[in-house]
Amino acid sequence: MKTILVKDLMVPLSEYATVDEDATLSEALDALEKAQEQFDKTKYRHRAILVCEKKSNKVVGKISQLDVIRSLEPKYDLFMEEKAFPQTGMSHFGFSPKFMQGILDQYQLWYDPLKDICGKAGTQKVTEIMHTPTAGEYVKETANLGEAIHLIIMGHHQSLLVTKKEEIVGILRLTDIFKEICIDRRKMHQAK
Repeated sequence: MKTILVKDLMVPLSEYATVDEDATLSEALDALEKAQEQFDKTKYRHRAILVCEKKSNKVVGKISQLDVIRSLEPKYDLFMEEKAFPQTGMSHFGFSPKFMQGILDQYQLWYDPLKDICGKAGTQKVTEIMHTPTAGEYVKETANLGEAIHLIIMGHHQSLLVTKKEEIVGILRLTDIFKEICIDRRKMHQAK
């Protein structure tokens, strides 16, 4: 793992889906679709959108698939405090399926037709749903793959922002790490 560097597997920022911080969710999803169409078809498709500061183009947030879906039902804000428990779900706290169903019923989550929910959510600003990366979501491009994997596992992240001299230059995705592991495993078996 020490011979593979983060920069060898990262997706350059120029190839990733990005939007300005004043964009709507609908515009962010359009940017994601466009980036997926233009992206190298031999790699896994993008699953997140980076939010950039308009003046400096500095990355200030990330929007994951889960963030998008969670934004469709704003009632989750009533009882979920993501800042207190980032990257975890209610089941991580040992809540029973019956309790989870009770929340669904009591708050009438997902009761409206999906097209209505999506229509309302599409006008939300990305800054309302993005999460601001924490210190553990950054990795230097010269770090080895083992260091990056450690950050991903310990932080329960799907990706890391890759830096070069304090500037974000790319994103290292869990899917790319997994693909590299599968390739190495295949090479090992073929060598036997």
